[in-house]
Amino acid sequence: MTAVRKIVEIDEELCDGCGQCVPACAEGAIEIIDGKAKIVADLLCDGLGACLGECPMGALEIIERQADEFDEEAVHARLELLKAESEKQQEKSMPCGCPSAQLQSFAPASIEQIKSPAAVEMKSALSQWPIQITLVPPQAPFLEEADLLVAADCAPFVFPNFQRDFIQGRVVMVGCPKLDDVGSYIAKFTEIFKSRNIKSVTVPIIEVPCCSGLPMILKKAMEDAGKSVPTEVVVLSVKGKVLSRQPLQN
Repeated sequence: MTAVRKIVEIDEELCDGCGQCVPACAEGAIEIIDGKAKIVADLLCDGLGACLGECPMGALEIIERQADEFDEEAVHARLELLKAESEKQQEKSMPCGCPSAQLQSFAPASIEQIKSPAAVEMKSALSQWPIQITLVPPQAPFLEEADLLVAADCAPFVFPNFQRDFIQGRVVMVGCPKLDDVGSYIAKFTEIFKSRNIKSVTVPIIEVPCCSGLPMILKKAMEDAGKSVPTEVVVLSVKGKVLSRQPLQN
């Protein structure tokens, strides 16, 4: 049954797919689909607008229109479904046969090595914020004419000279192709390559198989954007060594 009532409307032109509105919706009515926030079903939205203040782009507003009436039973079913999906995802992320989850132990640098005279205190080379792929809007001014560093979010922890060798002079975006939404990543980078003149891309990833998804995401985004940007993929070992440097094959 429908009625004219208050309901949240999302402006897809303004939405950058950051996802901050998703956890703010207690009814689970919002989902990131193809890189944009969308109302999954009208009957899940109570129209109170608790999510409005979480949107950094001002893409959410409350309007009045003909819509399905709010259904608490449907909300309960939706939340149970999301809970089950979350638990299933957590089970998949637990240590198993996947090499990226394989437990390893090795000797770190000693405190004497870390505090040696050669280990001088460094200043951060980071020149922008945010750095998470899901949080960087394609319209960010620092992306224009940028040398882009798209790094697996484990990379800075395994490579001791990450700041010196990778961040200096580059705009940084980090994420995990195994744990995050690949579709939203592709949509985000497609928009970046379309709307911004990216000069180069450097992609530090770890030797584990799931990290290989990050270069593929960038390759697909360039194809969708009709762009070809010089890209270097740097493979790091889990012990902090550079294993290879190769151009991304178009």
